[in-house]
Amino acid sequence: MRVPLFTPDLTDGDVAAVATAMQSGWITAGPRVAAFEQAFAERLGVRHAVAVNSCTAALHLANVLLDIGPGDEVVVPSLTFVATANAVRFAGAVPVFADIAGPDDWCLDPGHVETLITARTKAVVAMHYAGHPCDMAGLRALCTRHDIALCEDAAHGLGGSLDGRALGTIGRIGCFSFFSNKGMTTAEGGMLVTDDDDVAARARRLRSHGQTATAIDREKGARGYDIPEIGYNYRMDDLRAALGLSQLARFDSMQANRRRLMQRYEARLARIPHIRVPHFGRRGVAADYLLPILVERGDRDAVRERLAAAGVQTTVHYPPVHLFAPYRRVGRSLPHTERIAAGSLSLPLFPSMRDEQVDYVCDALERAFAEVQAA
Repeated sequence: MRVPLFTPDLTDGDVAAVATAMQSGWITAGPRVAAFEQAFAERLGVRHAVAVNSCTAALHLANVLLDIGPGDEVVVPSLTFVATANAVRFAGAVPVFADIAGPDDWCLDPGHVETLITARTKAVVAMHYAGHPCDMAGLRALCTRHDIALCEDAAHGLGGSLDGRALGTIGRIGCFSFFSNKGMTTAEGGMLVTDDDDVAARARRLRSHGQTATAIDREKGARGYDIPEIGYNYRMDDLRAALGLSQLARFDSMQANRRRLMQRYEARLARIPHIRVPHFGRRGVAADYLLPILVERGDRDAVRERLAAAGVQTTVHYPPVHLFAPYRRVGRSLPHTERIAAGSLSLPLFPSMRDEQVDYVCDALERAFAEVQAA
């Protein structure tokens, strides 16, 4: 590919940080995990950050921490990665799929969410699509009215904010991803954040089999441990935490590059007919994680094929979860979600992308539309 969809921004400093951790003699969950958690919590302005091995683990723990289980329902978007819904199923509950607001706002529609709330509803999960803030005021108001929890799938949201608060810190629990293509990476990894002391303490136990004292605690002198409840092996290790600390230290510069590239894209894309760049209600500050467009006229897949032939990698975020085989029986028609999924296209965007690559993508996109229209 001449322009890949994404390439990780890794430096010699990142490599050195991991090498130092490897040479330290402590490579599992230890002091670097604790340091990463503290730095992440301070950055977001939240009381607690609990490092885990994936955002999926964080989402599952969020359901468990809210005592969600069999017979309960959780309202989730369908325009998301399948992990958002899977985590609800891991807890034994039923995901109830809500529609997005419309073609210019691909986040949950609070009005539709409210129609889905029943006596069995325990929580709503807001997913900040592409790093754009959801209508958290609307979602928080309805959750307060119905006395249910509001959680955030902030896998896309690091670097975004709403009303001065970092995305992921507005609901009771927020969940972040550090997968290789996210705003910063630990290769695999995730973080659960909360201001609730009890939730954080329980999360720390549950991520390590429910142990009251972990290996690093015993290294420091703890004698034995108890298992008050059954937990999971969801720990992050010090190697990934070392990479996370190095990436977090230069996150601002990576994010600034993303924003600059997004501005260049928007100026160029405004001149190309038949596409829409959604603005998500222009709420807050976007994390600019993805650059999604909507093909409003023409064959989206034919456009993708021509871009691929020109060496431009694209993808679709996302196939609707409610149409996957395991969820069809609990799904329903979601017209906005289905329309967006059929016409959306994610263009390349990554911190080390060059201006000439942005121009090349836009030129190739313009040619692709012309060819599809002429065919």
